[in-house]
Amino acid sequence: MARYCNEPAHDRSIGSTIAKAIVPDHDPDASIELPEGVTGWDPRMLRNYLRLGSGLVLLAFVLCHLTAHSLLLVSFDQAEAALYILMYPWRTATGTTILLFALLAHFLNALWSIYVRRYLRLSRWEWWQLGLGLCVPLLLMLHVTSTRIAESLLGVTSHYNSVLFVQWVLSPWLAVLQATAVLTVWTHACIGIHFWLRTQAWYIRWRALFVVLGLLLPTLALSGYVTAGNQVLRAATNSDYAKLSLENSNLTAQKRTEILHIARLGSTTYFGFVLLPFVGRVVRSLLYRRRRSPLLSHSSGRTVPILPGATVLETLRENGIPHASVCGGRARCTTCRILVTKGLDKLPEPSGPEARALARIGATPGMRLACQICPTTDISVMPLLAADAGASEGTVRGGLEGREQLITVLFVDLRDSTTLGEAKMPYDLLYILNQFFQEMTKALDATNGHYAHFAGDGLMALYGLDTKDPATGATDAMHGAREMLARIAQLNSRLRGDLSQPLRIGIGIHFGAAIVGAMGPPKMQFITAIGDTVNTCARLEHLSKEYDCAVIMSRRAAEMAGLNVKGRKLHQAPVSGRVQIVEFYTMKALADLHV
Repeated sequence: MARYCNEPAHDRSIGSTIAKAIVPDHDPDASIELPEGVTGWDPRMLRNYLRLGSGLVLLAFVLCHLTAHSLLLVSFDQAEAALYILMYPWRTATGTTILLFALLAHFLNALWSIYVRRYLRLSRWEWWQLGLGLCVPLLLMLHVTSTRIAESLLGVTSHYNSVLFVQWVLSPWLAVLQATAVLTVWTHACIGIHFWLRTQAWYIRWRALFVVLGLLLPTLALSGYVTAGNQVLRAATNSDYAKLSLENSNLTAQKRTEILHIARLGSTTYFGFVLLPFVGRVVRSLLYRRRRSPLLSHSSGRTVPILPGATVLETLRENGIPHASVCGGRARCTTCRILVTKGLDKLPEPSGPEARALARIGATPGMRLACQICPTTDISVMPLLAADAGASEGTVRGGLEGREQLITVLFVDLRDSTTLGEAKMPYDLLYILNQFFQEMTKALDATNGHYAHFAGDGLMALYGLDTKDPATGATDAMHGAREMLARIAQLNSRLRGDLSQPLRIGIGIHFGAAIVGAMGPPKMQFITAIGDTVNTCARLEHLSKEYDCAVIMSRRAAEMAGLNVKGRKLHQAPVSGRVQIVEFYTMKALADLHV
C-alpha cells in the first residue's frame, strides 16, 4: 500500500491525467451555467467591472505617455511627434471625458474599498497596491496642474523643452518627483495586472514576457527622460535658450505662482477626500458598539465576533487566523472557500461573482467563499484549502478537498517486474513500462476511471468519483479490469519480439467508504483516496499472486457491479491491521469478468 501512496507520478501520459483532474482546462470568463434559483448579478459586480475597466483605461493612458518618453532617447522632435499622435485621442472631448471618468471611478472605488472594509488587516500586496495608488495623485498633482490644467486655464503651451526646463533647471526637485511618480504609477499598475491575471492558467506561460515588458518600458522612459534632461541642462547655459523656452510656452513667473497655488489647493482637497472614509469608519464603529455582534466559530476551535457587514475573510484576518485568498477577496480564485457547518440557512443565496466562482468549480452544498459572505447571525465554518494555497489549488473542483464517499478502488500491478528489470537494459525497460502505463491509462479513460497513484510497476485508480449511483463506479471498475486485460494481451502481441515471456498483471477491486480529496505537497497535489477501503484493495491485489489469478474482486464490489457469482467460490483472507476478514472472488481470465 505504501509504495502506491507515497511515490510521485513520473509517467508523462499519466501525469497529464493528473493535471486535467486538478486543474481543469476551462476559461474563467466563459459562459457558466448557474444552479437553478441562483442569480448571476450582484451590485458588487458593477464595482468590480468599474475598478478593472477604469484601471485599464488609465493604464492605456500611461502606456501612451511612457512610449513617447522613450523616444526622447532618439530626439526631441521624434518624442514630440509621437506624443502628439499618442495623446491626440485623449485630448478630444470624448477621450477627455473617458479619462476623467476612469480617474474618478478608480479613485472613488479606492476610497469606498477603505470605507466598506470592516477591518484594515490586508495582505502585503494589497497594502502596497492601495498605498501606492493613493500616492499617485499627490505625486502627479503639480505635473498635471502645470500641463493640462495650465493649458486650459492659463493659456500655457506645454512642450518637452519647456517642461524639462522647469523640472531640470528652475526646480530640479521636480525631476526627482517626476521619476518617483513614474515608478509609483507603474508599480501600482503592475501589481494590479499581476493579481488580476495570476488566477488564469495561460498567465503562467506568459508571465516571463510580462516581466520583461514591465521592466523594459519604464526603463526606456526614464532613460529618455534623464537623457533629455541632461541635454536641457547643457542648453540652459545659454541665456537665450532659457528665455525662448519660457516665451514659447507662455510661462511667466506669475503663471508659475498661480500653478503652484492651484496645485496646493488640489492637494488639500485630495487630502480631504482621502480622510473621508476613515472618518466614516470611526463614526460607524461608534454606532456598532451598541449592537450585539454575531459570533464566528472556526474549525480550529476559536470563536471571534463579526462586525456588521464584515466578510468571513476579513474577520479571520483581523483575528490572526490564517486563511487563503490569492485574489485578495474578489471572488476570482476560490482559494478562500469554506464549508459552512452552522448558519448556512441564514445566509443569502450565492449571487454575482460568488455564484459564478462556485459554479465554475462545481461547489458542493454548504460551500461558500469567505470573501463574499457577510453573516448577520452566528456561524460555524471550516476552511477547505490550506492557508498557503496557491492559484492552482483554487481550480480544484468542489468536493475534492477531502470528504468521505462511497468509492470503488482498483489496484493493478505488473507481475515479475524485478525479473524483467534484470533481463533488460534500463532504456529498454523504460520503453516497456511506458507502453504498459500508456495502455493502462487508455483503459481508465475508456471506462471512466481516475488515475490516483503511480508506482514503479503499478497504479491505483478510483471509480465513481462523479456518479450519483455508487453501483456505477463498481460496474465501471469491472469493465476497466476487462479493458486492462484486453490491452495487455494486445501489448504482448505487439512486443513479442522484445519480451522473453508475456507481461502479466494482477488486479484488485474493492468497494467501500474512503476519504477522497486533493492530497500531497501544496505545489503537487492530486486527487486520491485514503482509508480502510484503499488498504483492503491493496491487500486484494497482493493476494492475486498467491491465488495465481488475474483479478480479485471483493464481495461488496461484486455485488455492487452485479457480477454473476453463480458457481464461484467465495474466498476469505485477513487484512493486516483490520479485525474483520475480507471476502472475495477470484477470476483467472478475461472471460470470468461478466455480469
